[in-house]
Amino acid sequence: MLKGIHLTLLAGPVVPFPVPQPVLEALTEVEVTSATGTAGGFQLRFTIQNKSPLQQAFLVAATQMPLMRVILVATINLIPHVLMDGVITTQEISSGEQPGESTLTITGEDLTKVMDLQAFDGLPYPAMPDNVRVMAILAKYAVFGMIPLVIPPIAFNVPIPTMRIPSQQGTDLNYILELARKSGYVFYVEPGPAPGTNTAYWGPQIKVGIPQPALNVDMDFDRNVESLNFQFNSTKKDLPIVMIHNALTKVPIPIPIPDINPLQPPLGLVGPPVTKLTMLKATGKLSPPEALSEGLTAASESMDAVTGSGSLDVGRYGRLLKARGLVGVRGAGLAFDGLYYVESVTTTIKRGSCKQNFRLTRNGLVSITPMVPV
Repeated sequence: MLKGIHLTLLAGPVVPFPVPQPVLEALTEVEVTSATGTAGGFQLRFTIQNKSPLQQAFLVAATQMPLMRVILVATINLIPHVLMDGVITTQEISSGEQPGESTLTITGEDLTKVMDLQAFDGLPYPAMPDNVRVMAILAKYAVFGMIPLVIPPIAFNVPIPTMRIPSQQGTDLNYILELARKSGYVFYVEPGPAPGTNTAYWGPQIKVGIPQPALNVDMDFDRNVESLNFQFNSTKKDLPIVMIHNALTKVPIPIPIPDINPLQPPLGLVGPPVTKLTMLKATGKLSPPEALSEGLTAASESMDAVTGSGSLDVGRYGRLLKARGLVGVRGAGLAFDGLYYVESVTTTIKRGSCKQNFRLTRNGLVSITPMVPV
């Protein structure tokens, strides 16, 4: 597709195989989205002749194999990167730009879609804490190369079978997301590191780690982004107040929860002032660890007052920018330089180009680090 970038497409039921060369030649555009808080998605666009056997082949495959798995691998400078590992959800045929041609658009989601197909209402999990239940659920999907990475929650409660036996309600995905919400955790499936494998992460949202190469703005020949705009919301800061139930006095005790989280350290020096207080009254019915988890989750949601959105050319940047990680920004000025958390990335690959649109977040203005890693 582009000099220095080679795209590999694999498709098939459960265990995909490389597609034939005519299929790869008909592929004109690839779009992959990875974001925090939502499932990853992809779109493949093919330009095919109306009488081409490929058109019938795609439609027959969709009817005979409803769970068609797709793996996209982008090899950049001889290093493979798994862009997406998911399943096809919809197919659309539209007339092409030239007579006798059609555009086939295939849309899909990551492997969390497989976890959202069948409900298992009433399935019991006796004497199992939340993290063990998540491990038991994810074991069903080992055939898809799903490797669980499960972090035990702070509120480590083991229900006594003679008193209560937890049972599942809804699909595996909905139940895991509900368990994550209760613990103040997140759940997502990250493709890779090797094609055919995936990491299913259930744990706290982490905003620490080794930063990716810096995004350079207005730095002449060192500039590697096409555009980057910032916005500061001075009214977003919220102070949640949880209610801790006192067993002796039977009176709930209000406790304010500041936005202090060792796994989400501040990246900006000057944050917005607190503009409102939110009483989390439902936390009065929870145990203290569960109530604190709810408060930390609410506090983290109002942290990111600075957002940035932009686009870059992968050939100029030299690698793929990845979501759910840190990245540095240089050349944007004193207020906006520094480290950011990459909230979402959309990668678009066409013949001759590979570009990414991204969204960055941070808790405040002015960098806390004197220098940004190049």
